[in-house]
Amino acid sequence: MKKIVFIVIVALSLVNCEDVINIDIPSEEPRLIIDAIIKVDTSLTFQIIRVKVGLTDAFFGEVAVTDLKQITITNLGINPTFANPGFVALLEVEPGVYQKEVSNSFLTKGELIFQVDHEDQLYLARTYYVPSVPIDTLIQGVGTTLNGGQTEIVTTYTDKAGRNDFYLFDFDFNEFFLSKDDFYQGEQFQFSYLYDRILEPGQKIDISILGIDRAFFNYMNLIIEQSKSDLDIFATPVATVRGNIINVTDIDNIEHFDNVDQTNNFVLGYFSVVQSFTKTIIIE
Repeated sequence: MKKIVFIVIVALSLVNCEDVINIDIPSEEPRLIIDAIIKVDTSLTFQIIRVKVGLTDAFFGEVAVTDLKQITITNLGINPTFANPGFVALLEVEPGVYQKEVSNSFLTKGELIFQVDHEDQLYLARTYYVPSVPIDTLIQGVGTTLNGGQTEIVTTYTDKAGRNDFYLFDFDFNEFFLSKDDFYQGEQFQFSYLYDRILEPGQKIDISILGIDRAFFNYMNLIIEQSKSDLDIFATPVATVRGNIINVTDIDNIEHFDNVDQTNNFVLGYFSVVQSFTKTIIIE
């Protein structure tokens, strides 16, 4: 345990009191944070993969950027050739930010393996592309009370029949909402979302719908439940919620994709490749 010493000075009338307070604080090695939520716009032929990487701070929770030896994404559905090796290596374009332009077909077909090499530790995650549906309409609701600091947005979308869908809605300002089609599969669905903040008339808000799988749904549900303030997926979580990026340094068999013997050796964050649709609404 580390200790921080605070000097507290209290002034009472003409008497000064000076007390020394010793506070024990948790001491933990910095943990890697990876924001690898890749949003795919299928109206494009090519797009840029962008991944953010940082480190936690043991006490103050700040995010510090870090260098990686290598960060790659491999598509196992591609038969590798010299012209098309089936993987891409992301390059650091600014501190802690790695990106690469790829074709959408690389992201939307086949199993994708995400690999990070950091300080002689190898981290992996695997996923498949998850489709979504577009937003039909966004309407500012009658429940809006601008002076009271609440704005209602009514969102309508039509679920895809014949599959079990999970959705993550990004309502801007690091505000998120989850839904699944258990009771409206193949039907149009509408719900209201209330912003507990003041939004000014004329202000533009970008709202996105992301198709996600069950595992990512469960992960985000824990993140949202344990966040008492604005949520930033890349920021240090208020609780250590374990994502799908695990340490595989000592795992020899890729089919045994687990690290049960290293229960505390993992990164914060998530790797997912999802279809995303965005609409903009202007506050009245």
